[in-house]
Amino acid sequence: MKLAHSYGDKPVAELPMLFQRILSNTTLDWFRRRKTRSALFSNMSDFESAGEDGDFDILETLESLNDSEGTESAQDATERAQILREIEVEIKQLPGRQREAFLMRYWEEMDVAETAAAMGCSEGSVKTHCSRAVHALSKALSAKGIKL
Repeated sequence: MKLAHSYGDKPVAELPMLFQRILSNTTLDWFRRRKTRSALFSNMSDFESAGEDGDFDILETLESLNDSEGTESAQDATERAQILREIEVEIKQLPGRQREAFLMRYWEEMDVAETAAAMGCSEGSVKTHCSRAVHALSKALSAKGIKL
């Protein structure tokens, strides 16, 4: 809708590039809004334990967060917010395709096929991009002393 509304007068050859930019910006905007509402990460190792096929159940992570939120202290909430800021910084530093695949899969909760269609690549590429993103995030956060 944004593409048609804002760029309907642009040449057809420019539309794919504009669509990718709109998709990327919209995904990042949604991520930022969602981050302020709740923390989606309880443990980065949950991503690493995803099988070879890249399966990951975000609902299990959310359930464990919801169960623990009622007893969270102010210090814990502050530490969690700081960790989330570090995660956001590291996500911004991922290569574009990895960031795009990671956000679509884990924030937009799109399945592999939907993500592949949106990115214009194969399902295998989506799995590879997500796996590399998870490993890069894990390594970067571990280097900062963040153990999730």
